[in-house]
Amino acid sequence: MSAPISRRFLIQTSLSAAITGISSTAYSANETVGASGGAVGGADAALKSYPNKPIKLIIPLAAGSAVDSAARIVLQKVSMNLGVGIAIDNQPGAAGLIGADHVAKATPDGYTLGGFNDSIMTVLPNLQSKMPWDILRDFDPVSLVATVEWGLVVPYESSIKTVADLIAKAKRSATPLSFSSGGNGSPQHISMELFASQAKIKMLHVPYKGATQAAVGVAGLEVDAAFIGLATVTALAKAGKLRIIAVTTPTRLPQFADIPTVSESGLSGFEFNSWFALMAPSGTPKNAIKVLDLEINKALKDKSVIDQLVAQGLTPRGIDAVELGGMLKTQLARYQVLIKQAGITSD
Repeated sequence: MSAPISRRFLIQTSLSAAITGISSTAYSANETVGASGGAVGGADAALKSYPNKPIKLIIPLAAGSAVDSAARIVLQKVSMNLGVGIAIDNQPGAAGLIGADHVAKATPDGYTLGGFNDSIMTVLPNLQSKMPWDILRDFDPVSLVATVEWGLVVPYESSIKTVADLIAKAKRSATPLSFSSGGNGSPQHISMELFASQAKIKMLHVPYKGATQAAVGVAGLEVDAAFIGLATVTALAKAGKLRIIAVTTPTRLPQFADIPTVSESGLSGFEFNSWFALMAPSGTPKNAIKVLDLEINKALKDKSVIDQLVAQGLTPRGIDAVELGGMLKTQLARYQVLIKQAGITSD
């Protein structure tokens, strides 16, 4: 499927405007927010020496992706509370492999952090035969900030209205239906492969350079469907560029109450979500990790932050470094089994 260039340009412009709208309550990619000064707030007195200069957050994902959106909402509040700027540096590409490598090799002083999804941390290590970093050896967990809830999306004009429609069309089609993703090994890739395996259908993978571009691909009639984080596609859905036909949660989400779950609308038992986790280079001072954990949890108790996250299909978590470390090991083992069972490769 292909779309006229003019349509894709208009869709991309619409999405860029939506991202700008998000940034108006946070900050734009690759821009440092300077807090208004004053003493460092929110942390224990013994920890006040950190931070005393701006922090850089590398997000190995596109601006406008679910993790990027969540980071802008939460870290704007953290920046205000700490009294220092936090700069977001989006480094998309290779499903996050390259940007994560820059975090792993950064000076472990608490001033360079990574904003990762769990695909970067637990899927890529199970798909790539050669990794430039080890998620357990080269990184220190800081916080599982939020979980990203997902939706199954189709072009607005599509005849596919339900999960059952998608499965039925895929089974009778002479050629595989296509789906977009943010790259090989991305959560969009993995979620659809798991869905196709469970539904016993074949789907053609069309990788893009990030989740935002993958969403635009759906809206631009370039592919038939995709699983994408709700935070990435909500603006496009509201603009009538694509339709969210199901969510991947166990039960319906209150903020998307009219949208059924995948499980109730065609594939019983299917669930999927992803993480927004804050990670640091291995060897980062424990006091820095403690300050960040305290401030993230403080931000996640703010009503404005909660409302913004929930409205975009993001669930606040605030899980600490120790628990996140355990979850990482569990998820690595889980995806190793699932990827092998589904026959998913990095190609």
